[in-house]
Amino acid sequence: MTDSPAVQAPLDSKEQPILDSLLQLRERLSLLKQDKTTYIKSHDVIALYHTVVEQVHLLNVIRTENSKPLEQNRVDNVLDDCFQLISLFFLTIGRNSEAPAVYSMTSTIKRLLDHLKEAAFFTAKDLESIGQRLDDMQETLQRGKDTHSPHLLTLLANRLTTCRGILEQLRTSLAGLSPELTPTHERLVSILRSISAANTRSKFPASEVQGFRDQLNEIKGTMVDGKFIGADGIVPTGQEIVDTLLDRCFLWSEIVLERQGQIDERFKSIYDKLLEIRNCLERLSLTQAWSLRETDLYNYQRQLDRIDEGRRNGNFEDAFGKPADLHAQRTLLYLLRRSYAYIYGLIISSEPVSEALLPVFNQLQTLRRCLIEVRRSGGVSSARELYPYSLKLNSIDSMRVDGKFFVGSDIPEGQGSVSSLLAQCFELAYELRVEAEEKDDESE
Repeated sequence: MTDSPAVQAPLDSKEQPILDSLLQLRERLSLLKQDKTTYIKSHDVIALYHTVVEQVHLLNVIRTENSKPLEQNRVDNVLDDCFQLISLFFLTIGRNSEAPAVYSMTSTIKRLLDHLKEAAFFTAKDLESIGQRLDDMQETLQRGKDTHSPHLLTLLANRLTTCRGILEQLRTSLAGLSPELTPTHERLVSILRSISAANTRSKFPASEVQGFRDQLNEIKGTMVDGKFIGADGIVPTGQEIVDTLLDRCFLWSEIVLERQGQIDERFKSIYDKLLEIRNCLERLSLTQAWSLRETDLYNYQRQLDRIDEGRRNGNFEDAFGKPADLHAQRTLLYLLRRSYAYIYGLIISSEPVSEALLPVFNQLQTLRRCLIEVRRSGGVSSARELYPYSLKLNSIDSMRVDGKFFVGSDIPEGQGSVSSLLAQCFELAYELRVEAEEKDDESE
């Protein structure tokens, strides 16, 4: 497994045994991740987690003795890999609300915030979603203060603080935007993102991009003497923010139409790689419930990290150190950011259910959706029509032993979520049956 990013070897010989242990742990985690012959068991993950935490404690002792608490070398790099994997394993076994599960999310949010800051175009809704997620993670750390290592909790708390700092900077940059101009600003952000998405299609949609350009002209046509005017005839605040974004949209649409989706050949290989990653993550987002094991995201994260950290001063460079032109630069950054956004979405939508119970959980979700749709369409004319649903629900219910779902001799995480969903399905079926019986009585 390749380290990402590449950093120097430990300078203190006392850290070498820790590095060796972490390398072995990373290999064990990697092998566990790759084994698809059986589901991930909680006790295996917990044992590896405690072993990693022990190494963190030893590392802190050494660095405290040497007065180098902020030392960064290959040990930290491998440790980050271990925690990333442990974090995704916690999601896989359904322990989403525990502190270790937060680690991977903080990494992804930090990347997203850095890219939003660099791109300099985003909406208040983007920031609101991330802010809410940070609040949720803070609560998770608070709940885990008595059950998890203080070393891990301190590390996670520092990462959350860093994320909040960047988030506050981004909020400040939009503080001058008036409510009257917010809809226009959000529309421009959407148009800019849509143009970037069209730019990466396999067949370039020239008419679609021209349509976006027409929308830009429509927005510009609402300006009076170069200013956006409010409903009351007053010039609202935030003119510069919106005006700058409008100019940027016009410039980008012009460049995209000129290039017709053709990337500079010097950056074709990295473009193809990012396009492949983006497309894979997009497919996963559509079939997540049935095909995703959260630890699969690790490889995507690391590939993206290596590409992101391979830039110099924010620029992609060719083999001779020459930076990419504006079209290639923005196209590659769009794919990079979109991929991180997909990973963010996949992580936050991860269900707090062990993968061992996911087949049952997914079946119940499908049943629930079907029953809700039946109710919306007017219910059933006869209780007999509910027979297939009742048969399936009873079949799932009979899988429980003393109220719990077993897989072999194990009791996987997520019992409460699955049982609650089963109860909802039974309740929906019961309500539909009562309605059908009432209809029968009325007809008689």
